[in-house]
Amino acid sequence: MTNRRLEFRALHHAGRPLLLPNAWDHASAAALAARGHRAIGTTSLGVAAAAGRPDGTGATAAETLALARRLRRLPVLLSVDVEAGFSDDPAAVAEYVTELAGLGVVGINLEDGRADGTLADLVDVADKVAAVKAAVPDLFVNARIDTWWLGVDDPMPQTLARARAYLAAGADGIFVPGTVDLATLRVLAQRIEAPLNALYQPAGPGLDDLGRAGVARVSTGSLLFRAALAAAVAVADGVRAGGLAVPARPVVPAGLTVSPRPAVLDGLPSYAEVQGLAPAGGD
Repeated sequence: MTNRRLEFRALHHAGRPLLLPNAWDHASAAALAARGHRAIGTTSLGVAAAAGRPDGTGATAAETLALARRLRRLPVLLSVDVEAGFSDDPAAVAEYVTELAGLGVVGINLEDGRADGTLADLVDVADKVAAVKAAVPDLFVNARIDTWWLGVDDPMPQTLARARAYLAAGADGIFVPGTVDLATLRVLAQRIEAPLNALYQPAGPGLDDLGRAGVARVSTGSLLFRAALAAAVAVADGVRAGGLAVPARPVVPAGLTVSPRPAVLDGLPSYAEVQGLAPAGGD
């Protein structure tokens, strides 16, 4: 196992979670690195929207690989969101992830939600996990379970069954986006024998509370991309309305406490709204 992959694995602490901010291009990743984030993920929605393609449909394999290639020289540990692996063939998924690993990527997210809003077959996803781990044994495979994200009925039993199957196939962590209910996360953390990843929500609990619930990793997902998009539109609207003074290099004072929901998030585009920016067919 490479030192970088060992370091990334060691950052996952129950009780003191890793904050993994998600970048969508070189500039956002470089800015996060400059602010001291040792580990950074990518956001599939941000990558897809920036390319004018739909998210979650397997349309951005080339863009995702190109982004990883651009980020390889940054002083960060990079985890890449590969959606569902950009293929239904486990061997093809493993081949793609092997290419990412060759660029220095230390981890991936592999999801089981499908573009039609249903869950993929559990065995099929487990086969992809097993193929990736056979090809790159020391890569951190974060298996994403979309039961809460897709709003399935009675999600807990399905989540635990899928977690067991994915861990048996070799997954290193389990990502359950869509819930930040602390009682639910405690049950998941207690019953899943691997680092638990939660998706941060602006109106939800903070890092300390999530850590106390047993979460070992907190991702921002598309939040940063959507916040940046909202801020850019707000600035353009302000200029059009008569002028808006924007500092060339915004400075965050030392010790600044950010409110749970910063004002810029009031007009935050939703996931669906950002998806709607991509033309039909992703062209």
